[in-house]
Amino acid sequence: MDSITARFKVNWPGFALDVDITIPGRGVTALFGHSGSGKTTLLRCIAGLERAQQGFLSVNGEVWQDEQCWVPTHKRPLGYVFQEASLFSHLTVMGNLRYGIKRISDVQQVSLTQAIELLGIGHLLDRKPDRLSGGERQRVGIARALAVSPRILLMDEPLAALDLKRKQEILPYLEQLHDELNIPVLYVSHSPDEVARLADHLVIMDAGQVLANGPLTETLARLDLPIRLGEDVGAVIEAEIGIVDHEWHLARVDFSGGSLWTRDHDLSVGRKVRIRVLARDVSLAQTHPGSSSIQNVLHGRVDAIANDEHPGLALVRVSVGDTVLVARLTKRSAAELCVVVGQNVWLQVKSVALME
Repeated sequence: MDSITARFKVNWPGFALDVDITIPGRGVTALFGHSGSGKTTLLRCIAGLERAQQGFLSVNGEVWQDEQCWVPTHKRPLGYVFQEASLFSHLTVMGNLRYGIKRISDVQQVSLTQAIELLGIGHLLDRKPDRLSGGERQRVGIARALAVSPRILLMDEPLAALDLKRKQEILPYLEQLHDELNIPVLYVSHSPDEVARLADHLVIMDAGQVLANGPLTETLARLDLPIRLGEDVGAVIEAEIGIVDHEWHLARVDFSGGSLWTRDHDLSVGRKVRIRVLARDVSLAQTHPGSSSIQNVLHGRVDAIANDEHPGLALVRVSVGDTVLVARLTKRSAAELCVVVGQNVWLQVKSVALME
């Protein structure tokens, strides 16, 4: 199986990076953590922009750095997308895209035409950067990174400089890259929403170290991590559209262990989707709640309990078949319900977000 192995040690005044990870060599791996956690430093080490005192890097079987080998950045077959697109102002969009194509490796993974189509920028090719919106500039920057036909794509908070409207504009293009390209992506972010929507694999970092490294759905549902997500605590579930109720404009999403109703997004039956259920939208009951305005009801078993950030709150993880959800409740409620690991409970899910 393709994989990327990175071992780096960097010591600076006031900061140290000490990382030893192996991640999938395909799909999107998110490097997630608070500002200053070392995400960008790790990305720069992988790109060769920082030379770690001690380092090893292997990308799908090809060694780029070890004790005997150091492949300089300009010879590493990678694409790098920064927070700002940094386009050449004197060149048109097409001129920017053509810049660097001489670096293309013998095995071309993405053609220039394909990059243009994937990012939807065909109508912008004759424009100069000063005639582009922030979202358009970033899409051109991503297309330029793809145009060098990289074996790995590094993205350092590519949406951080955009407002909410522009972020929502560009996210579908990033999803399309995920769906249509077989290039591994390392995506730096401190936004739980972006991570939940785009990533397959998750690396959580803090103070220059890796706190967790695993599949997105499993890692997000862990309750033992020192890093807290606050209102963003919850579960991400891989599902598919099971039924569309046109009368009530609802869709039922089915997953291993159960199903949930959400708003209809005009998706066809059988379509694979990703849903997110926040802990604040899940409540627990000892018995079936019966008639209620909350119609998403599941039966499960408590498999973990942890303290939340506030001393009066607890997080309860519940297994529903092969799927896990997380509920936030007051410790008083937990005590009154006698919530313990191994207990069978009913869950009421107030809101389901379709990550689409």
